[in-house]
Amino acid sequence: MARPSVVIVGGGIAGLAAAWELTGADRGPDAGTPRVELIESADRVGGSLGTVDFADRVIDTGPDGFLARRPEATELIRELGRADQLEPVAASGASIWLRGELDEIPPGLALGVPTSSAAVRAVHGLSWRARLAARRDELVPRRLVVGDDASIGAIVRTKLGAEIAYRFVEPMVGGIQAGRIDELSARALFPSLLEAARSGGSLMRALAARSPSPTSSPPSGPVAPAPLFASLEGGVGSLVTTLATTLRARGVVVRTATRVTALRATARDEHPWAVDTDDTTTPAHALILAVPGAVAGELLQAYHPDLAALRTITSAGAAMVTVCVARDAVRLPARGTGVLIPLATPWNDQESMMVTALTFLDRKWPRLAREDTVILRAHVGRSDDARWSALDDAALIERVTDEMTRVLPGFPPIRDALVSRFPAGLPQYRVGHLNLVAAARAGAPRGVLLAGNAYDGVGIPASIGSGRRAARELLASLASREANDRGTYW
Repeated sequence: MARPSVVIVGGGIAGLAAAWELTGADRGPDAGTPRVELIESADRVGGSLGTVDFADRVIDTGPDGFLARRPEATELIRELGRADQLEPVAASGASIWLRGELDEIPPGLALGVPTSSAAVRAVHGLSWRARLAARRDELVPRRLVVGDDASIGAIVRTKLGAEIAYRFVEPMVGGIQAGRIDELSARALFPSLLEAARSGGSLMRALAARSPSPTSSPPSGPVAPAPLFASLEGGVGSLVTTLATTLRARGVVVRTATRVTALRATARDEHPWAVDTDDTTTPAHALILAVPGAVAGELLQAYHPDLAALRTITSAGAAMVTVCVARDAVRLPARGTGVLIPLATPWNDQESMMVTALTFLDRKWPRLAREDTVILRAHVGRSDDARWSALDDAALIERVTDEMTRVLPGFPPIRDALVSRFPAGLPQYRVGHLNLVAAARAGAPRGVLLAGNAYDGVGIPASIGSGRRAARELLASLASREANDRGTYW
């Protein structure tokens, strides 16, 4: 019987996780393991995950941590034998820049949305109107009818007012997605908010009832809770290096700087699919597409209208500027790992600030701490703000450091700087996203699976889980067809 062949299109963390699962995960390959070929258009695998030497440290060029209370990333790290290198986040909390001052973000939030008027009162930069709107929600809540889905912005703005929505919630929720809350799907990104809105009455009280108390102990007693975020001693990007090395050792064919030009159904039982690149064709029994929605839609549009609709999943570009400055010359907030800056915060008479957030990297991760210097990171870019892309690295560094000086008075000259650019960094989960993805999967030809952050969540754990689920589904399909009369798989 022929050994099955699987082609994975896309070498980000979802594609790598799929290849890990296809080759036996922590058990390793055996006689029944399919041939796996992974094709990536960039010159390296890993997508946004990577590391670089900077200012006498190894830092991540992309995401610097992951949500540790989701199991997918930590499970994969343990399977790879690196559990002893997990690094819990060393600090928590943040500040927000409002009315030219830094306010410490209070507890009592659910993914950035206040769950009591007391939380709103604690933010001095919010006006009396915002405080009144929060109190009104507790006493005389506004009526809101939501259907299958609604935007996060529509819910928060209607129930808590525009100021809380755009000056407080959007910097947190919108910042995670690099999008605008008036477009982002509550059902896909914040289902508890949608449920709270559907319940009627006070949005904040309904959210509070659905959110665990930050001070509650687990049922077993006063045990310290697991850290919310974690990283690796070698940086999150080192996970990519470990995976790629292990996969190659298992016989996975990893091809970089190679563009897939077409996916062709062959009508052949032994290899129903052919994967074309600029100069090769690979026969395959099955495919996993771990690529942006627009790319998947382009490659699969001929097979079903709902697959062509994947082209409507757009991505927001973003960039990060990491700087090193003298520790004794910079004044940071006393607590917290960073600062959020609301959109439309004025920069001058003509435009708003470009920076949306600052991260204090060496407060988060002890391995980055040094006695004489600190590492700060500025984030720029949203779904409707690509101003950063028109600036070269030198101009972007200058603009960002100028804005840092306003938020952190007396900001010193930088010793070193690094720019990381992600032109299509984060897919936008707009209202109706889950229905669009479900329809596309239902319309996919047999043997074609979708995985990655365009479909099942944008975080590292979600992407890993998406890739591994697709691989398990594919392996189950292969196994169920292995014993058919002709010895074929489809």
